[in-house]
Amino acid sequence: MEEDQTLESNQEDLFEHYKFTADPGQEVIRIDKFLCDRLSNFSRNKIQIAAKSGNLLVNDQKVKQNYKVKPADTITLLLPYPVREFELIPEDIPIDIVYEDDSLIVVNKNAGMVVHPGYGNSSGTLVNALIYHFDNLPELPSDYFGRPGLVHRIDKNTTGLLVIAKTEKALTKLAKQFFDKTIERKYRALVWGDLEESGTIEGNIGRSKKNRKVMAVYREEDGGKAAVTHYKVLERFGYVTLIECILETGRTHQIRVHMKHIGHPLFNDPEYGGDKVLKGIKTSKYQKFILNNFDLMKGQALHAKTLGFIHPETDQGVLFNSDLPEFFESVLRRFREYCKK
Repeated sequence: MEEDQTLESNQEDLFEHYKFTADPGQEVIRIDKFLCDRLSNFSRNKIQIAAKSGNLLVNDQKVKQNYKVKPADTITLLLPYPVREFELIPEDIPIDIVYEDDSLIVVNKNAGMVVHPGYGNSSGTLVNALIYHFDNLPELPSDYFGRPGLVHRIDKNTTGLLVIAKTEKALTKLAKQFFDKTIERKYRALVWGDLEESGTIEGNIGRSKKNRKVMAVYREEDGGKAAVTHYKVLERFGYVTLIECILETGRTHQIRVHMKHIGHPLFNDPEYGGDKVLKGIKTSKYQKFILNNFDLMKGQALHAKTLGFIHPETDQGVLFNSDLPEFFESVLRRFREYCKK
């Protein structure tokens, strides 16, 4: 979910990662055992999931996990992402830990920090920091990408709370809560324009057909995944409004794309058109005021403020809150002063 994304694999494209040809004297064994003996970084469970997903081929034909490899078979493993050119390297990066026990960690992510490595961001991520500070963080069985401890993520320039699992049990239970949509998540967002007191935005979200780096809202019959965002107004500044957003679902860029869809993009959001002066008077003083606030904001004005869930060990509800980062508060103070004048 990102804003607060669950970690789902994109199956639109498949890429060849491994290819083996069985020796002429190969004994007849199950394909998951055959691959486990050759792939040190793949568990048997992950190989079985790859087979169930149709990503395991023998002689260019899809096979099940119980297929028996025979001499001269050509085995191909496909995965839904290009061959990774990086490995997870532990890095001594400070982490703002809000809470920690034997099962989980709650962290407050800074602006500019990517949650996990990917193309163009192979280091300096939260995951690089986590594997330095914590040993043997678990991974979801279906997570081909290697994101230890993670059950959700937020965007690079979104600040706020994330929960990290330290045990297999915690990872499984937390992932189920995200899947069941029982996690409580509240965000603070500064958006362009003046909104009604409260509202609900519904619209399927999928990758844009014009620009694959961003998301778009589609009608149900046109694709995408169902998404629901609730909001209410907290403070009005005339040309911009501070709102609270509550996620019912967790799709990529959900709050950002939904707010753009209703004509109120997030303040200083470069991907969704919020980094331009969209409302207000056309004086040089006002233009300079907005541009200075853009410089202060460090990306889209979005903060994951509240995170609540059932603790995987105690089965009791826990709730965490985080303050807005100082740069966000500074922009709000400047708007309050501007409104007085």
